[in-house]
Amino acid sequence: MAISLLSLIFPLLTLTPNASAYYQPDNLKPKTNTPSSSSYIIHTDNLTRPSIFPTQSHWYSSILKSAVANQTYDQDRIFYTYDTIMHGFAATLTPDEARKVSSTPGVIGVYNDSIFELHTTRSPNFLGLNLGDGLWTDKFDAGDNVVIGLVDTGIWPEEPSFDDAGLPPIPPEWRGECEIRDRFNISACNKKLIGARFFRSGARARGLSFDDGSEFMSPRDKDGHGTHTASTAAGSAVANANLFGFANGTARGVATRARLAMYKACWGFYGCPVSDIVAAINAAVKDGVHILSLSLGGGPEEFYADAVAIAAFAAVRNGVFVAFSAGNSGPDEGYVVNIAPWITTVGAGSIDRKFPARVTLGNGEVYVGQSLYQQSPNFTGFAPLVYVPQCLMSDSEITQLVKEKILMCENAFVELGMKVAKARGVGLIGLNDNYSGEGVIVKAFTLPGLTLGYFEAQKLIKYINSTSNPRASLQFDYQTVIGESRAPTVAYFSARGPNIIQPEILKPDILAPGMNILASWPTETPLTGSLKDLRRAGFNIISGTSMSCPHIAGVAALLKAEHPNWSPAMIRSAMMTTAFPLDNSYRPIFLDESLKPANALAIGAGHVDPVRAKNPGLVYDLGVQDYINLLCTMNYTEAQIKRFMPEPSACSKFEGGVGDLNYPSFVAIFDAETKARTLTRTLTKVSELPETYEARVVNPRPDKVEVVVEPKTLEFGGQGENLSYKVRFVSKVDEISYTEVEREYGYIMWENTEHQVKSPVVFMWK
Repeated sequence: MAISLLSLIFPLLTLTPNASAYYQPDNLKPKTNTPSSSSYIIHTDNLTRPSIFPTQSHWYSSILKSAVANQTYDQDRIFYTYDTIMHGFAATLTPDEARKVSSTPGVIGVYNDSIFELHTTRSPNFLGLNLGDGLWTDKFDAGDNVVIGLVDTGIWPEEPSFDDAGLPPIPPEWRGECEIRDRFNISACNKKLIGARFFRSGARARGLSFDDGSEFMSPRDKDGHGTHTASTAAGSAVANANLFGFANGTARGVATRARLAMYKACWGFYGCPVSDIVAAINAAVKDGVHILSLSLGGGPEEFYADAVAIAAFAAVRNGVFVAFSAGNSGPDEGYVVNIAPWITTVGAGSIDRKFPARVTLGNGEVYVGQSLYQQSPNFTGFAPLVYVPQCLMSDSEITQLVKEKILMCENAFVELGMKVAKARGVGLIGLNDNYSGEGVIVKAFTLPGLTLGYFEAQKLIKYINSTSNPRASLQFDYQTVIGESRAPTVAYFSARGPNIIQPEILKPDILAPGMNILASWPTETPLTGSLKDLRRAGFNIISGTSMSCPHIAGVAALLKAEHPNWSPAMIRSAMMTTAFPLDNSYRPIFLDESLKPANALAIGAGHVDPVRAKNPGLVYDLGVQDYINLLCTMNYTEAQIKRFMPEPSACSKFEGGVGDLNYPSFVAIFDAETKARTLTRTLTKVSELPETYEARVVNPRPDKVEVVVEPKTLEFGGQGENLSYKVRFVSKVDEISYTEVEREYGYIMWENTEHQVKSPVVFMWK
């Protein structure tokens, strides 16, 4: 599983993807109807419903009764029915009952109702979205008929980011609703926030009643995550937005005039039950959203066993563009989640904004870190340094160690700073570890505190070990510095490929801003996730692939407004083939953890460039049948494919294997038997005038792989024309060394004077 948003606010990072994602305090133990019961999603084939049952509900009740014949039947066990993205229901069952249900005629899938975790402004300008340029017009009217739906923790509707001034009436085809419940009345929705609903039956089935007031039983956001992602995707322009004076300026979402619909299915620290996520997607598609953004995820599973992937497939089948976050389990490879090829998977990068603070050592050396500490320190001179490798200390240990000293430790968090201040410590220096590298998640410490990147942290440790009287002084510039650092870099937490379910499909697809992002925040929610932190504000700066996902959703909304007839695959292709693999200094994008060049397993096609994506020239399109053919090529059974396509459908296998899917990227895998691969792609012309494109291969290791494109020239006439080409990859490696020759990557480009259509290529040796 990916780490949670709270783990990024308090980065005691545990990079263990298989760890449990669900925490239950003693006072919230599950209340179950039968011994050892849990909740399941039962997927049915509606075409096989016996005629004796007049409605689906009658049929579902019969299915359930057949499984609990020896016990008292309870209709309340069914807590959801699904009727748009799939047919079926969610219910509480014991494992034995679930097995019985799975063998019932008409049941095509039974999925465990697991918990997904949340993957927790300058960024539009960093993306090149400037007033009067590209996708943002002079009147700022781009996207006002596009609806972005978010499945998240809810929304705080009073924030100015959700003001609807100047927006035209709600599109008449909108079918959604504003659910009026706990502190959420009819005035909460407007022409910006046109829909708001919440889904808690899956959480309740796990015993989470939230009767203690820890959550709102309405679409209102208690956690903050949903408010932040919603304003990032489509927040209205807000002048003088900042956090404690930092990052001051006009904050706006990527698609400033797009409409928002919030589907609350996540409950902060407790996560997001799959049954609630599926119910939210079902409602969103039914309501008429055009874009879906989900900054959450669970462990990767085979597509046919992943209820959320199946629901996302149905959304795409209905023309909805679906973006998911890649997860926060970087920097190790192979932990990327949300890897189905019909969704767009988003990694996180930095932007060119820093919040500098300095450490001056007793020997005169000065190191620069980052901090959101906004007060004038009571103590400004030199103080003794005390170093503890890990920040996990008891209160008594802190009291003994830090009085009138500056504490330094790895991955310091805000609540630790509160304890240091209480123990009369004078400062806190957080040190990035080797996993974090130079990726500093900036923190709003309550005492003089800052965070140093790994390389300077090592120099500081070396200093403290070199003298019997280590001392330091902390200085705070209270500034926001823009444009002086290389960006983007790949955030150290951003999950990397390869795709462990289907490595011939490159994931993540693309990179977007996800490090230290300013966006709206509920004014009743702690800024740092700690209930001991009494500070409140209408904006907050947080990090995660959760923050990068709504950037891509916003770009997709702008492209949908510009090209309303484009399919979800065309929108993704436009972003991927125009993405930038270089940073703002025109050098390769670096990895935070090592300052070495990133490969496609970290950045996908590169960093999104919305202005170039508006006019890509050519796109790689995909339809439902292409995805069905992919599943067929993966040797899915007819019963497994039926979970994605309830109507009868033929399928044929790709000649070149899974890698033949018409995706905007290539992965060529070699092993002892496979020395050559030939993959086929088809390009669709979306520009208006006739054009000729020439193929160019960027292959940094021609000694390892030969790449040949045929034909080398494509001549397109009218808009909508399709032309195909083949790429032959031949491995020249005789002996495979895992450490030396496991990964290489380059690009295949089709270009002319007007357009460059670029696809990343990854070469992998087993």
